Amino acid sequence: MSNKNYYVVLGVEKNASKEDIKKAFHKLARKYHPDNKSGGDENRFKEVNEAYQILSNDSRRAEYDSYGHVFRDGSGSGGSSPFSDFAEGFQGFDVNDMFGDFFSGNRERVKRGRDISIDLEISFNDAVFGTDRTVLLTKTSACDSCQGSGAESGTAFEKCVTCNGKGRVQETRSSFFGTFTSVKECSMCRGKGEIPKQKCRICHGGGIVRKQEEVHIKIPAGMQDGEVIRLSGMGEAVHGGVSGDLYIRVHVAKHATFRRDGNNIIMDLDIKLTDALLGGEYMIETLDGTITLKIPTNVTFGEMLRVKNKGIPSGHNKRGDLLVKLNIRFPKHLSRKAKKLFGQLKGEGI
Repeated sequence: MSNKNYYVVLGVEKNASKEDIKKAFHKLARKYHPDNKSGGDENRFKEVNEAYQILSNDSRRAEYDSYGHVFRDGSGSGGSSPFSDFAEGFQGFDVNDMFGDFFSGNRERVKRGRDISIDLEISFNDAVFGTDRTVLLTKTSACDSCQGSGAESGTAFEKCVTCNGKGRVQETRSSFFGTFTSVKECSMCRGKGEIPKQKCRICHGGGIVRKQEEVHIKIPAGMQDGEVIRLSGMGEAVHGGVSGDLYIRVHVAKHATFRRDGNNIIMDLDIKLTDALLGGEYMIETLDGTITLKIPTNVTFGEMLRVKNKGIPSGHNKRGDLLVKLNIRFPKHLSRKAKKLFGQLKGEGI
């Protein structure tokens, strides 16, 4: 239970009207709002809001006048957030925006163009060794004719009459708290303070146009499926600001023979039963060309043979390995001679 004197908190008499209470609250809320650098006080602001919640409600005020507190809850907030009733009084009005303009010192924000995201599929080999790609995008870009200035070539600039060359204009708005004046970017000159005497005939003074543009993308070696490349400033352009970024999500196509495991590459190799027992040699294709792979004696099904430095580049001239998984191929049909030989092997305990 609060033992605060809400009338003292708002600075009004006990018989004050609802209108007097409302005016007192608006005055104090503006004074103690946390964004007010000259006198903001979050605790006092909450205290003022709490008092207003009680005294602006007839039933709560009656309970408070009779018993010194409100029985419905311990804080007088009705179970809502500390600023709920405060916000309810201003539905449809952006309180934060109003306070932000008034107390923020009109901080300038740099305009930024929209980011673009695209998908790009590359081959397994290109993902391993890297490659260069060129894509054609339709996007908002700086006008080539005027280089983004908005002025026809050779045209001089003159002072903007709307903002008187300041690049900013004042905007006045009325609210429950009074009249507030904020400073906004001039829409005529877009904050530059000057406008061209003759607008560019291509972009009509906007400095940007919608057009197709070739974008060169460098795919680094060792790219993994689903990785994203960011090209700063290659997104949508905006006049008087910075361009957004271009994000390329890379999709690596599956290879018929190889699959990736970290910086290693795995492939399957079918070998004959006799080669598994006695050893042998196989010509295999790697990403670097054809090599001869020696099969040692007495290998088992699923055994891995490692070929060093034939995997994924990992920087500083290092590469992963090629792992060859052996699959022993058993004959489906045996000739009489083969059966006889296998019978002899069986007699030897093999």
